[in-house]
Amino acid sequence: MSYRTALAEVLTRAVAPCAELTGTEGRFPRGAVTAFGATGLLGLTVSTECGGAGLGLPEAAEVVTRTARICPATAAVLRSHYTAVAVVESYGSPWVRGEIAAGRHLCSLALVEEDAGEQETEVQLLMPRCTAVRSGGVVALRARKRRVVAAGEADSYVWSSRPLGTPNGLSLWGVPAHAPDLFVPARPDSTGPPGSATSTVFADPVLVPAEAGLGADGDGLDIVLRTVLPWLLELRAAAGARARHFAAVGVRPALTAESLAPS
Repeated sequence: MSYRTALAEVLTRAVAPCAELTGTEGRFPRGAVTAFGATGLLGLTVSTECGGAGLGLPEAAEVVTRTARICPATAAVLRSHYTAVAVVESYGSPWVRGEIAAGRHLCSLALVEEDAGEQETEVQLLMPRCTAVRSGGVVALRARKRRVVAAGEADSYVWSSRPLGTPNGLSLWGVPAHAPDLFVPARPDSTGPPGSATSTVFADPVLVPAEAGLGADGDGLDIVLRTVLPWLLELRAAAGARARHFAAVGVRPALTAESLAPS
Protein backbone atom coordinates (compact mmCIF):
# COMPACT_ATOMS: atom_id res chain seq x y z
CA MET A 1 0.00 0.00 0.00
CA SER A 2 1.41 3.40 -0.98
CA TYR A 3 1.82 6.10 1.63
CA ARG A 4 -0.85 8.18 -0.10
CA THR A 5 -3.35 5.35 0.10
CA ALA A 6 -2.43 4.77 3.74
CA LEU A 7 -2.80 8.47 4.48
CA ALA A 8 -6.25 8.70 2.90
CA GLU A 9 -7.33 5.73 4.99
CA VAL A 10 -6.00 7.19 8.23
CA LEU A 11 -7.52 10.60 7.58
CA THR A 12 -10.93 9.04 6.96
CA ARG A 13 -10.88 6.40 9.68
CA ALA A 14 -8.92 8.01 12.52
CA VAL A 15 -8.27 11.72 12.07
CA ALA A 16 -11.62 13.09 10.89
CA PRO A 17 -13.84 11.39 13.51
CA CYS A 18 -11.94 12.95 16.42
CA ALA A 19 -10.86 16.25 14.84
CA GLU A 20 -13.73 18.27 16.31
CA LEU A 21 -13.20 16.94 19.84
CA THR A 22 -9.49 17.54 19.49
CA GLY A 23 -10.08 21.17 18.55
CA THR A 24 -12.93 22.03 20.90
CA GLU A 25 -11.90 20.03 23.99
CA GLY A 26 -8.15 20.12 23.54
CA ARG A 27 -7.93 16.34 23.60
CA PHE A 28 -4.65 14.89 22.31
CA PRO A 29 -5.33 12.83 19.13
CA ARG A 30 -3.86 9.61 20.48
CA GLY A 31 -6.03 7.43 18.24
CA ALA A 32 -4.86 9.30 15.15
CA VAL A 33 -1.19 9.02 16.17
CA THR A 34 -1.63 5.29 16.76
CA ALA A 35 -3.19 4.92 13.32
CA PHE A 36 -0.31 6.82 11.70
CA GLY A 37 2.06 4.40 13.39
CA ALA A 38 0.11 1.27 12.43
CA THR A 39 0.11 2.22 8.74
CA GLY A 40 3.82 3.05 8.63
CA LEU A 41 3.37 6.81 8.34
CA LEU A 42 5.30 7.62 11.52
CA GLY A 43 8.22 5.79 9.92
CA LEU A 44 7.74 7.48 6.54
CA THR A 45 11.22 9.05 6.58
CA VAL A 46 13.14 6.27 8.35
CA SER A 47 15.50 4.33 6.09
CA THR A 48 14.36 1.04 4.61
CA GLU A 49 17.29 -0.66 6.36
CA CYS A 50 15.56 0.06 9.67
CA GLY A 51 12.11 -0.87 8.39
CA GLY A 52 10.88 2.56 7.32
CA ALA A 53 9.61 3.80 3.98
CA GLY A 54 12.85 5.63 3.16
CA LEU A 55 11.10 8.75 1.91
CA GLY A 56 12.02 12.37 2.51
CA LEU A 57 10.94 15.93 3.20
CA PRO A 58 8.62 16.35 0.17
CA GLU A 59 6.56 13.32 1.19
CA ALA A 60 6.51 14.39 4.85
CA ALA A 61 5.33 17.85 3.78
CA GLU A 62 2.49 16.29 1.79
CA VAL A 63 1.38 14.24 4.80
CA VAL A 64 1.44 17.33 7.03
CA THR A 65 -0.43 19.45 4.48
CA ARG A 66 -3.23 16.94 3.96
CA THR A 67 -3.53 16.30 7.69
CA ALA A 68 -3.68 20.03 8.46
CA ARG A 69 -6.74 20.31 6.21
CA ILE A 70 -8.64 18.20 8.75
CA CYS A 71 -6.87 18.48 12.13
CA PRO A 72 -4.27 21.20 12.83
CA ALA A 73 -3.31 19.54 16.12
CA THR A 74 -2.40 16.24 14.49
CA ALA A 75 -0.50 18.14 11.80
CA ALA A 76 1.49 19.98 14.48
CA VAL A 77 2.39 16.66 16.14
CA LEU A 78 3.55 15.23 12.80
CA ARG A 79 5.54 18.37 12.01
CA SER A 80 7.53 18.10 15.22
CA HIS A 81 7.85 14.31 14.86
CA TYR A 82 9.19 14.36 11.31
CA THR A 83 11.68 17.12 12.11
CA ALA A 84 12.95 15.24 15.16
CA VAL A 85 13.15 12.00 13.16
CA ALA A 86 15.35 13.74 10.58
CA VAL A 87 17.92 14.19 13.36
CA VAL A 88 17.42 10.73 14.84
CA GLU A 89 17.74 9.12 11.42
CA SER A 90 21.25 10.56 11.06
CA TYR A 91 22.50 10.31 14.63
CA GLY A 92 20.17 8.08 16.68
CA SER A 93 20.49 4.42 17.55
CA PRO A 94 19.28 1.72 15.15
CA TRP A 95 16.92 0.48 17.87
CA VAL A 96 15.11 3.81 18.19
CA ARG A 97 14.94 4.15 14.41
CA GLY A 98 13.45 0.67 14.21
CA GLU A 99 10.86 1.52 16.85
CA ILE A 100 9.86 4.64 14.90
CA ALA A 101 9.62 2.61 11.70
CA ALA A 102 7.42 0.07 13.49
CA GLY A 103 5.05 2.85 14.58
CA ARG A 104 5.77 2.42 18.29
CA HIS A 105 7.74 5.61 18.91
CA LEU A 106 6.66 9.25 18.61
CA CYS A 107 9.38 11.90 18.64
CA SER A 108 9.21 15.61 19.38
CA LEU A 109 11.47 18.65 19.65
CA ALA A 110 12.58 20.29 22.90
CA LEU A 111 14.74 23.14 21.64
CA VAL A 112 13.14 26.44 22.70
CA GLU A 113 13.73 28.03 26.11
CA GLU A 114 12.91 31.68 25.56
CA ASP A 115 9.21 32.62 25.58
CA ALA A 116 9.34 35.23 22.83
CA GLY A 117 6.36 34.64 20.59
CA GLU A 118 4.43 31.77 19.06
CA GLN A 119 6.99 30.74 16.42
CA GLU A 120 10.48 29.48 17.02
CA THR A 121 13.18 31.80 15.68
CA GLU A 122 16.67 30.89 14.55
CA VAL A 123 18.17 32.70 17.53
CA GLN A 124 15.98 30.77 19.98
CA LEU A 125 17.04 27.46 18.45
CA LEU A 126 20.74 28.27 18.30
CA MET A 127 21.30 29.68 21.80
CA PRO A 128 20.23 27.15 24.45
CA ARG A 129 20.48 27.94 28.15
CA CYS A 130 20.24 24.29 29.15
CA THR A 131 23.35 23.15 30.97
CA ALA A 132 24.94 19.72 30.53
CA VAL A 133 27.22 18.29 33.23
CA ARG A 134 28.84 14.87 32.86
CA SER A 135 29.66 12.58 35.76
CA GLY A 136 31.11 9.29 34.61
CA GLY A 137 28.79 7.81 32.01
CA VAL A 138 25.82 10.02 32.93
CA VAL A 139 24.93 13.54 31.79
CA ALA A 140 22.68 15.84 33.82
CA LEU A 141 20.55 18.20 31.71
CA ARG A 142 18.90 21.09 33.49
CA ALA A 143 16.42 23.32 31.63
CA ARG A 144 12.89 24.58 31.07
CA LYS A 145 11.92 23.75 27.49
CA ARG A 146 8.99 25.76 26.16
CA ARG A 147 6.43 25.10 23.41
CA VAL A 148 7.17 21.38 23.23
CA VAL A 149 4.56 19.72 21.02
CA ALA A 150 3.19 16.40 22.32
CA ALA A 151 4.68 17.17 25.73
CA GLY A 152 4.01 14.19 27.96
CA GLU A 153 2.67 12.25 24.95
CA ALA A 154 5.83 11.69 22.88
CA ASP A 155 8.21 8.82 23.59
CA SER A 156 11.37 10.89 23.26
CA TYR A 157 12.57 14.43 22.70
CA VAL A 158 15.40 15.84 20.61
CA TRP A 159 16.82 18.10 23.30
CA SER A 160 19.38 20.91 23.04
CA SER A 161 21.95 22.05 25.59
CA ARG A 162 25.20 23.89 25.85
CA PRO A 163 28.17 21.62 25.16
CA LEU A 164 29.79 19.80 28.06
CA GLY A 165 32.15 22.01 30.00
CA THR A 166 31.73 25.18 27.91
CA PRO A 167 29.11 27.96 27.87
CA ASN A 168 29.19 28.41 24.09
CA GLY A 169 27.84 26.28 21.28
CA LEU A 170 25.18 23.61 21.18
CA SER A 171 24.79 19.87 21.67
CA LEU A 172 21.81 17.62 20.97
CA TRP A 173 20.52 14.68 22.99
CA GLY A 174 17.87 12.03 22.68
CA VAL A 175 15.93 12.24 25.97
CA PRO A 176 13.42 9.48 26.77
CA ALA A 177 10.09 10.89 27.85
CA HIS A 178 9.93 8.37 30.71
CA ALA A 179 13.23 9.54 32.19
CA PRO A 180 12.94 10.36 35.91
CA ASP A 181 12.68 14.03 36.86
CA LEU A 182 11.06 15.22 33.65
CA PHE A 183 7.95 17.19 34.58
CA VAL A 184 5.09 18.31 32.33
CA PRO A 185 2.31 20.46 33.85
CA ALA A 186 -1.16 18.94 33.85
CA ARG A 187 -2.53 21.87 31.84
CA PRO A 188 -0.89 22.60 28.46
CA ASP A 189 0.31 26.04 27.41
CA SER A 190 -1.94 28.32 25.42
CA THR A 191 0.46 28.13 22.46
CA GLY A 192 -0.02 25.57 19.72
CA PRO A 193 -3.24 24.23 18.23
CA PRO A 194 -5.73 22.93 20.83
CA GLY A 195 -5.13 19.24 21.37
CA SER A 196 -1.48 19.30 20.30
CA ALA A 197 -0.34 19.02 23.96
CA THR A 198 2.03 21.94 23.45
CA SER A 199 3.51 22.70 26.85
CA THR A 200 6.62 23.35 28.91
CA VAL A 201 8.85 20.45 29.92
CA PHE A 202 10.94 20.88 33.06
CA ALA A 203 14.21 19.05 33.73
CA ASP A 204 15.67 19.69 37.17
CA PRO A 205 17.81 17.87 36.12
CA VAL A 206 17.13 14.88 33.89
CA LEU A 207 19.85 12.23 33.73
CA VAL A 208 20.70 10.54 30.42
CA PRO A 209 23.53 8.23 29.35
CA ALA A 210 26.46 9.96 27.73
CA GLU A 211 25.72 7.81 24.67
CA ALA A 212 22.39 9.64 24.27
CA GLY A 213 24.17 12.42 22.40
CA LEU A 214 22.92 13.02 18.87
CA GLY A 215 26.13 13.82 17.03
CA ALA A 216 29.39 14.83 18.63
CA ASP A 217 29.41 17.20 21.58
CA GLY A 218 29.27 20.75 20.25
CA ASP A 219 28.12 19.74 16.74
CA GLY A 220 24.48 20.64 17.38
CA LEU A 221 24.76 24.07 15.80
CA ASP A 222 25.53 22.57 12.41
CA ILE A 223 22.79 19.94 12.82
CA VAL A 224 20.17 22.57 13.64
CA LEU A 225 21.19 24.74 10.69
CA ARG A 226 21.45 21.92 8.16
CA THR A 227 18.64 19.64 9.31
CA VAL A 228 16.27 21.03 11.94
CA LEU A 229 15.59 24.45 10.46
CA PRO A 230 15.03 23.30 6.85
CA TRP A 231 12.63 20.56 7.95
CA LEU A 232 10.86 22.71 10.52
CA LEU A 233 10.35 25.66 8.19
CA GLU A 234 9.19 23.53 5.26
CA LEU A 235 6.73 21.54 7.37
CA ARG A 236 5.45 24.65 9.11
CA ALA A 237 4.79 26.22 5.72
CA ALA A 238 3.03 23.02 4.61
CA ALA A 239 0.57 23.24 7.49
CA GLY A 240 0.42 26.99 8.00
CA ALA A 241 -1.13 28.06 4.72
CA ARG A 242 -4.10 25.77 5.25
CA ALA A 243 -4.55 26.83 8.87
CA ARG A 244 -4.50 30.51 7.87
CA HIS A 245 -7.12 29.85 5.19
CA PHE A 246 -9.59 28.33 7.65
CA ALA A 247 -8.92 31.09 10.20
CA ALA A 248 -9.56 33.75 7.55
CA VAL A 249 -12.89 32.31 6.43
CA GLY A 250 -13.97 31.48 9.95
CA VAL A 251 -14.71 27.76 9.48
CA ARG A 252 -13.44 24.61 11.09
CA PRO A 253 -11.52 22.11 8.91
CA ALA A 254 -13.73 19.23 7.75
CA LEU A 255 -13.35 16.01 5.86
CA THR A 256 -14.08 16.66 2.19
CA ALA A 257 -13.04 15.21 -1.14
CA GLU A 258 -10.58 18.09 -1.41
CA SER A 259 -9.04 17.37 1.97
CA LEU A 260 -8.40 13.74 1.04
CA ALA A 261 -6.89 14.55 -2.34
CA PRO A 262 -3.11 14.68 -2.78
CA SER A 263 -1.63 18.13 -3.24
